[in-house]
Amino acid sequence: MRRTGLLRVALLFALGVAFPIEAALDYMLKPRKVAADTYVFVGLAEDFTRANGGNIVNTGFIVTADGVVVIDTGSSRLYGEQMRRAIAGVTDKPIRMVLVTHHHPDHYFGNQVFGDVTVMALPGSIGGMKQEGGAFADNLYRMAGDWMSGTEPVAARDEAKPGRMSIGGHDIELIALKGHTQADLVVFDRTSGVLFAGDLVFWQRAATTPHASVADWLAALEQIKALKWTTLVPGHGEPHGDARGIEQTRRYLTWLDATLRKAASDGLDMPELLRTRLPDDIAAIPLARQEFERSIAHLYRGFEQDEFDKRPTK
Repeated sequence: MRRTGLLRVALLFALGVAFPIEAALDYMLKPRKVAADTYVFVGLAEDFTRANGGNIVNTGFIVTADGVVVIDTGSSRLYGEQMRRAIAGVTDKPIRMVLVTHHHPDHYFGNQVFGDVTVMALPGSIGGMKQEGGAFADNLYRMAGDWMSGTEPVAARDEAKPGRMSIGGHDIELIALKGHTQADLVVFDRTSGVLFAGDLVFWQRAATTPHASVADWLAALEQIKALKWTTLVPGHGEPHGDARGIEQTRRYLTWLDATLRKAASDGLDMPELLRTRLPDDIAAIPLARQEFERSIAHLYRGFEQDEFDKRPTK
């Protein structure tokens, strides 16, 4: 919601106008057709705020002859409800299944409104949802406020099995990778050529790293690049038909890895590392400075430990 919309709502409350708070909270989800039968809700290249309510993630759906396949459910109960209404505006076919790419909350906190269908994720993602969902919810309530009303972190119930499956005339392949987290599900519709990369690919937004293994992530990017897709849907950023998101994500991660590795070798502490000047090409990526600072908190102690382990014992 735009800031003017929020100010208008505040004025109505001040004047004593009563209405359900959810009436003022509209994610304005517009399904964008990216291929035959395939749609994406494109999120903003921003952090969670009380203005955007967590509408920062790409979710999507595939309309098959046997029903709808949903990829990720968004950041709140409200997002999931509005997503279902938007899907119903495109097709009257029932939702057949939900595929969740990984356990970060902007990708699965809408799960609770899909309790009537199969909700699948990789086993590692299901474990992460169960272990960290409560902490995620506390943090998102703090950052997004009323948008999160009534949201409960509901883990996927069914394990996704890597491999190909035929659904309503679509040949859909589930690919298990890792790097952004320890369990990253890639959904490749070989019929339409659309690949949903989840957060293994970011475009025009710096990558987040709270559960990252950079080496595994870089290897996963090579595997994604080798697949014969025609449209790539990143977890964050505009869908596109070339490797630009892969290359930008790889460039950022390669720089991040080299910078943290050298800092650890040079014996820098975190405050010193925080003063690092970002190269122009890295600084040009939206939110690069913020994500670099977060990555220091997420990853740097591991690099320091690696450097310590290299030292000869006496």
